[in-house]
Amino acid sequence: MIGTELLVVCVVLAVTLAFGLLAHEWAHTFVLRFGAVEYTISYLPNRGGGLLGSLRSRPWAVVRPHPTGTEPPWILRAAALAPLALAVPALGLVATGYATEGPPVVTAATVGWLACAIPSPRDFSVAFHAHRALRDSLEEYDPRSSRTD
Repeated sequence: MIGTELLVVCVVLAVTLAFGLLAHEWAHTFVLRFGAVEYTISYLPNRGGGLLGSLRSRPWAVVRPHPTGTEPPWILRAAALAPLALAVPALGLVATGYATEGPPVVTAATVGWLACAIPSPRDFSVAFHAHRALRDSLEEYDPRSSRTD
């Protein structure tokens, strides 16, 4: 691989990761919207330390659902695991052999896209403990709750 081709592959990988990150978060919001669950999405939350600090720190985007506690847990579970659907087009490229035997740029884009299709540990936590999150949100928003400030 010559220097120019390597540079192009790296740029394609970085751009694919940026768009994949957006698609990952939008996959969460698509299911939440379908399930009529209110949510907020924040891009680059709690940033500081200039450009390098912004790129280095995590997370880059956060979707926070605001359930009322009356929603079924499967909606939160589906929303948490929705980014797995992003793997379908990339696996199609792999199945046809285009991602593995095609140009290196396509391989880099496929790898970047697949990286964004993996749910985060927080996503898996929500998927396995959605019933607790709904129970806690019901206690938090219930005006009859016995919590004292």
